[in-house]
Amino acid sequence: MKGPRATERVVGESRAAEVVARWRETGERVVLANGVFDLLHVGHARYLAGARALGTRLVVGVNADRCTARLKGPGRPVMAAADRAALVAALRGVDLVVVFDEPTVDALLRDLRPAVHAKGTDYRRDTVPERATMTSLGGVTAIAGDPKTHASRDMFALVRERFGSA
Repeated sequence: MKGPRATERVVGESRAAEVVARWRETGERVVLANGVFDLLHVGHARYLAGARALGTRLVVGVNADRCTARLKGPGRPVMAAADRAALVAALRGVDLVVVFDEPTVDALLRDLRPAVHAKGTDYRRDTVPERATMTSLGGVTAIAGDPKTHASRDMFALVRERFGSA
């Protein structure tokens, strides 16, 4: 039997909280990873695969458009949050995707109470902004994925260089 379609895995925060609570009750180890995912690349795939390896269920928080624009600057995001969320949801190992519009994922961590909050290798455990929240929830902060050698901004720059700004 096939699992839910990718679009069915993109849910609101309240639905995610219900599903995650049910998973926790049945002994699942829930991991939350988060990011912009504006131009999906191999670094993202490795980060999410590494995050999934830390537990039995993976929830991914995707920054909303307004939040992404604040974080990344003019011209971003290139893709709308709904499209970015659908792409992330289509990846193997991703169980749920939630779009959030806060500067950090602290509120989502408090709502979902995952066992693990996974960040990419552009962070160290001591530089993760939400680390105190995870500690207060009794969870752990972990670093997942391969060394940060891929970045969407670099890919955007390469496209502009090769094909011009038009």
